[in-house]
Amino acid sequence: MAEVKLFGARVSPFSCRIEVALKLKGVEYEFIDEDLHKKSPLLLKYNPVHKKVPVLVHNGKPICESLVILEYIDETWEEGPSLLPKDPYERAMVRFWAKFLDEKCLPPMWKACWSIGEEQEKAKEESTELLKFLEGKFSGKKFFGGDNIGMVDIVANFISYWFIIVQELVGLQVLTKEKFPKLGEWIDEYLNSDIIKENFPPRDKLTAIFQARFEAAAAAGGGGGGGSGGGASK
Repeated sequence: MAEVKLFGARVSPFSCRIEVALKLKGVEYEFIDEDLHKKSPLLLKYNPVHKKVPVLVHNGKPICESLVILEYIDETWEEGPSLLPKDPYERAMVRFWAKFLDEKCLPPMWKACWSIGEEQEKAKEESTELLKFLEGKFSGKKFFGGDNIGMVDIVANFISYWFIIVQELVGLQVLTKEKFPKLGEWIDEYLNSDIIKENFPPRDKLTAIFQARFEAAAAAGGGGGGGSGGGASK
């Protein structure tokens, strides 16, 4: 039997991506919960370049970076639903939107949460414009790729959960059902999926973590703590 280990952090949206994918595929694995403030020697050994979670170790061989790991899982384990479509063009589109989420959406959305003043306003405007592209992706579909959870849905988990929690804490009105009804429907559908409910960290735990970071930042006189769901993750 193949040995599968996942070095991650329970509060990280990037680690949760991998857990969701493994559960969808029915892959048994061992989870190693990393302290991101004091990373283990094994994590640093397996990911010496970025020194971040998640890292999937399959039969002793490490795979780093969540987007890369998701494709590896889909190609290695044929059991369970496919995370990416078979058609080359459709696969390319999935890769495009996954990168769009990580490289275009994530930075301004977190900046909108953790910054103040003019910088926050600019980040809110940018986030709203980017979310309009995602809103336009839905046309009679439950998920980004159709009727089943796929790679883009998994990559977008920070939107459905982490961002919603933080924007409520800071009183933002960036992603609301009034502004983005289709995204709102997707969030409800996604979060009510059994596989998602079982693997996302408890809402009260994340809320407490972010609240503590806001209070620490305020005490230090800053505008926020930055980071994405626990820091040092991708």
